[in-house]
Amino acid sequence: MNASPDPAAVDLRPLSARSVVLSLLLGTHPPELPVKDLLRAVEPFGIGGSTLRAALSRMVAAGDLRRADGVYGLSDRLLERQRRQDAAVHPRTRRWDGAWEMAVVTATGRGPAERADLRARLTALRLAELREGVWLRPANLLRPWPDDLDGVVARFTARPAEPVRDLAARLWPVVAWADTARALLAHVARADRPADRFTVLAAVVRHLLADPVLPAALLPADWPGPALRTAYTGYRQELTEEMLGRTGR
Repeated sequence: MNASPDPAAVDLRPLSARSVVLSLLLGTHPPELPVKDLLRAVEPFGIGGSTLRAALSRMVAAGDLRRADGVYGLSDRLLERQRRQDAAVHPRTRRWDGAWEMAVVTATGRGPAERADLRARLTALRLAELREGVWLRPANLLRPWPDDLDGVVARFTARPAEPVRDLAARLWPVVAWADTARALLAHVARADRPADRFTVLAAVVRHLLADPVLPAALLPADWPGPALRTAYTGYRQELTEEMLGRTGR
């Protein structure tokens, strides 16, 4: 756990006009901007007006964005993604007393697409699958439970008999997550151009979405999650201030 990770090992996805627009809106509250503000906001990333307008048209057609009176905002589907992103950056937790959440899938006869959707939703709730249809996590996380899942999932409180640190290590790749987090922090420290910083911070958000948000008792002492959240929050504040300065808002 103390080895220095290789920053080059991090998968940094190249910027596109779509990814820049989505990242800007996902980090904006409320998530909507006039086209004139978007034009100014994407200038530091080398995105021209015609490229931006073409991307906006495609995103509206694909259902990513809605448009009204020259203002672009996130669609309902992406508003849910923003809520997940906000929860990933600022998770709400409570004191852990050793109890675990257990969710058991009780519905039968579901098709592959429905099963895949259910798995994705349970994963987004930061549960991990112990075996097929049995999902667990420590009961330290505060987040709403979707009402429509009650018809397909039965929920219990459990206390595992095996050592909980061993169980957590089986359910989540905490060592690999921490190594990637440290590599991302190294990239954040080295990035100086706006496009480079934006690219690495987008990767930081994706990584935070995969953070299991475990109790401190189940984590290594040098867990980098808080540092990664601090890095993202600081950059997001800088980006917002820069964008507001460029748009005169």
